[in-house]
Amino acid sequence: MMSSTNEIVAPYEGASHASAIGTLPTPPKFSSKQLERQYIKFRLAQAFRLFGKLGYDEGVAGHITVRDPIRPDCFWVNPFGKHFCLIQPDDLLLVDHHANVQIAESGPNTLLNRAAFMIHSTVHSARPDVNCAAHTHSIHGRAFSTLGKPLDIITQDSCAFYQDHGVYDQYGGVVLNEQEGAHIAKALGNKKAVILQNHGLLVATDSIEATVHFYVSLDKSCHVQLMADAAAAGTGQKTKKIPAKEAAFTHGVVGTMYAGYFNGLSRFQLLEAEEGVSFNFGPEHGHPAEMSKL
Repeated sequence: MMSSTNEIVAPYEGASHASAIGTLPTPPKFSSKQLERQYIKFRLAQAFRLFGKLGYDEGVAGHITVRDPIRPDCFWVNPFGKHFCLIQPDDLLLVDHHANVQIAESGPNTLLNRAAFMIHSTVHSARPDVNCAAHTHSIHGRAFSTLGKPLDIITQDSCAFYQDHGVYDQYGGVVLNEQEGAHIAKALGNKKAVILQNHGLLVATDSIEATVHFYVSLDKSCHVQLMADAAAAGTGQKTKKIPAKEAAFTHGVVGTMYAGYFNGLSRFQLLEAEEGVSFNFGPEHGHPAEMSKL
């Protein structure tokens, strides 16, 4: 579980579990690595469709990756050129850290986005704790990124990023080389998110669910700050910042990896209800199983 570098956060890291009365859900366990691979491919494809529904697509830009449980030196990524809303598990590409698409295990379209590889391979290499990373050109994240500064901690939800996001405060063009990818990974550091100046957002966590949740939350926090700053400027005021002690405590409730996982679950539950498809965990299956429409 990732924690902020600031020592004030440490005493609160277990607080996310204190927010519930009863037994919280835990990530699934698998009878084999093969079943786990099938599940993470199913979940990753769902994540793309969720991002598509949220309007995070910008032409063919944007990518989410997840580390492969069988070959941890490889990661799964979307094929270059396919719309987020159309992605299914069998479309995904398995790529190693030398940009080699593993043809036997990948989908029929083996076109790899060079920027996706340069960014995500560096992040996955630098951060063994990161299983899933997402980067898109979402509207509010992109708008906020033009300011080249970190979020102000002005709401309960933005406390999830208190001392837990970085800023890459320059723009080096489309990420087509390893050096630019290394700059982004350095700006991310040991945090869960980074704002890429003039570019967008990147979130990296230990699960697909947490990455989806914190990406959505970060984009919304950017939106909120843009509106709050505009309202404050129009009325001659300044936004009220949350004090460090309260921000640190709240980070321990809403900003932990488990909090991200738990919050993210609800989006996948909604998607499964809408699509009528979930994952079959039966030992003899591990394939999508039809659900009744709600």
